[in-house]
Amino acid sequence: MTERNEMHHRSPDLSRLRGAREALPIVFGYVPIGIAYGVLGTAAGLPGWAVIAMSVMVYAGSAQFIAVSLLDQGATAAAIVATTFLVNLRHMLYSSALSPRLRRMSHGRLAWLAAELTDESFVVISRLLRTRGAMGRPTDPRTGGILPFGFVAGLQGTAQLSWVAGSALGVAAGSFIGDPARFGLDYALVAMFLGLLALQIHGRREVAVAVAAGAVALVLRLVGMGTGAVIPATLLASAVGLLFVTVGHRSEVLADHEEVA
Repeated sequence: MTERNEMHHRSPDLSRLRGAREALPIVFGYVPIGIAYGVLGTAAGLPGWAVIAMSVMVYAGSAQFIAVSLLDQGATAAAIVATTFLVNLRHMLYSSALSPRLRRMSHGRLAWLAAELTDESFVVISRLLRTRGAMGRPTDPRTGGILPFGFVAGLQGTAQLSWVAGSALGVAAGSFIGDPARFGLDYALVAMFLGLLALQIHGRREVAVAVAAGAVALVLRLVGMGTGAVIPATLLASAVGLLFVTVGHRSEVLADHEEVA
């Protein structure tokens, strides 16, 4: 077997390993955030198995924090489902952005990747595609902008394992910590999202999008819309970002015409 054929034969495993390695920044964030979630879940009166099961089956950090908070306030099941559904609608935008980058695969694999897609994995994958996306080897998402199943499954699977592990540690520590607010654990998720925002800001366009999203969300929250404010804020921020891209593209086209002239 030639060296090229051997590397091709081994590429699925190597792709999963690359994905797991790229997930390390997420792991470092998920473990402490998962601990915070586990502590908050037990403080809200949920049994430990339910807290961990939610991390396995739901696997949605912000939605899990919201669900725990609503349960602590005595909200109905319908209210919890509706609220978390609205908050997670942003994943439709994530999926539409990544779907053109995915290789053809079965519906089962697509469902698997969709179930494990999170804000953090989307940010990591987007950064990889943007910074390493045109080197010509389509088996690697850093090359040619194509996302093979093995890479994405390795990245997202490693991230979820760390989230479940953090949740279990939080459940174990919950009885010793007591009131989580004493240690600022209720702020953990906010801090994580601020870190993700910092990774995405590279210029005026990103700052404008972030400011637009924050301003709209804040105004709608103040008028009583609650957590549902994230949806119109996301849509408006996307429109602002698209406007910047469109104006920038037209400027480049005009500059090219002037050079030709």
